[in-house]
Amino acid sequence: MDLAGWARRIEDNVARVIVGKREAVRHIIIALLCRGHVLIEDVPGLGKTTLVRALARSLGCEFRRIQFTPDLLPADITGTSVFDQGRREFVFRPGPLMGQIILADEINRASPKTQSSLLEAMEERQVTVDGVSHRLPEPFMVLATQNPIEYEGTFPLPEAQLDRFLLCIRLGYPSPAEEVAILDRFAREHPLEQLEPVTSAREVMAAREEVSAVYVDDSIKDYIARLARRSREMPEVYLGVSPRGSLALFRAARALAAISGRDYVLPDDIKQMARPVLTHRLILHPEARLDGTTPADVVDRLLSQVPVPLPRRA
Repeated sequence: MDLAGWARRIEDNVARVIVGKREAVRHIIIALLCRGHVLIEDVPGLGKTTLVRALARSLGCEFRRIQFTPDLLPADITGTSVFDQGRREFVFRPGPLMGQIILADEINRASPKTQSSLLEAMEERQVTVDGVSHRLPEPFMVLATQNPIEYEGTFPLPEAQLDRFLLCIRLGYPSPAEEVAILDRFAREHPLEQLEPVTSAREVMAAREEVSAVYVDDSIKDYIARLARRSREMPEVYLGVSPRGSLALFRAARALAAISGRDYVLPDDIKQMARPVLTHRLILHPEARLDGTTPADVVDRLLSQVPVPLPRRA
């Protein structure tokens, strides 16, 4: 299977709706290949929801949207058991989480109890209701959005929840030329309505198998481990990269290598994926935050301090 061409088809199809943002789309495809989830953090109006819907249509997967609000309950997401008078027994009524591409819109507006209802689904691909576990369809992926500038009426995601997301990405404002292109594209009709699938759920599962065969040298594994260890020793960091974070970087680098047309991982793959994989996993000391230091700054410093492994001689 030509993974590079497969990923390019999806990118080009999403680009029919979303102007620019190819790097963000590429990162989401990488997360999909890694069986991971993505947190999209940015201000309103940048097309976060439209991007997720365009991706779901391109993949030919079942799309479900959950609008998170303060009064949302866990049963509203996972589903509940209802007594069936005719059958004289309780019947499970699945919630919107029982889909393939799940948009958790404004996830930080729901209470921590409701947020935690996603943990089992994101990690174990199942939901448990009244002691009975229900498997989720494959491929299953959660793409959550949150607004970083509104704090009133929001509940910040706890560290355990953040660590479940493989990547955290930001879209950013379009350039003036891109904004003009957006105005032209949406002048008459929404291009999303004309979007057709370019792949299928079966091809996604086959692509995942291809990624698992990508070779990672021991020196690359050691490089990942040294990055994680160094992050725990930096003075401005309160909580460093966990072993789950190391594994996420390992998987993301393999997926990047695969869609770049290679069957082996380079140190540059690690460096390219370090920011989206590690920034949301680093918790800084209050003093560092007051000084204006950001997790992205720490990741850049981390990459400059840890030596890159040299290629081995044949």
